[in-house]
Amino acid sequence: MLEIKNYSKSYGKEKKACDNVSLSIEAGDIFGFIGHNGAGKSTTIKAVVGVLDFQEGEIFIDGHSVKTEPMACKEITAYIPDNPDLYEYLTGIQYLNFIADVFKISKADREERIKKYADLFEITSSLGDMISSYSHGMKQKLAIISALIHEPKLMVLDEPFVGLDPKAALTLKNIMKDLCAKGSAVFFSTHVLEVAQKLCNKIAIIKAGKIVASGKTEELTGDKSLEEVFMEVVEHAE
Repeated sequence: MLEIKNYSKSYGKEKKACDNVSLSIEAGDIFGFIGHNGAGKSTTIKAVVGVLDFQEGEIFIDGHSVKTEPMACKEITAYIPDNPDLYEYLTGIQYLNFIADVFKISKADREERIKKYADLFEITSSLGDMISSYSHGMKQKLAIISALIHEPKLMVLDEPFVGLDPKAALTLKNIMKDLCAKGSAVFFSTHVLEVAQKLCNKIAIIKAGKIVASGKTEELTGDKSLEEVFMEVVEHAE
């Protein structure tokens, strides 16, 4: 579903932010991407979703090149950044309808999906309010709902649990599982290692722009916690 091959990204002549990154995320995977601040997680994610150009390597989504077939990739991808930047002069429902229009979702399908997810995240009563009046958590919930409207094959999230209350976080985890059970894939970064260990079937650890460990969660961790493995790996990686 997502294939990152020898991806590198530099800013100017400085050290590479990402250096020869290769990852493979298959349909059905919930893939956790972890690392310290500045390790290269967000840079990689932004390249995957087409926000950042890159100098070396290739990225494919469901067989389509991010570089040469950007629209084909965007049609089947949903992206939620770490800090949702929404149109605050719209109401919640206006924003969701705008996103549904972009993806050409029928009236019946959008109404069904909006009702389903707005009820799950308990913001149905606030959809008529201006987004500018929303708390950070409500904006995060609205961004998640907007990402689900077109039933993406690949969902890409950057620190998705930040700002969510415990019930909303559990709802999102269940939605991720449901998506993957239907054949989609989820690729997300997180600092919450306990969540990553319980939720993800595969994990990659990045340090200073390089992948230092990658594989099935249970094989990487064994009888240790992901936190222990992470600290050992990043301490001994060159």
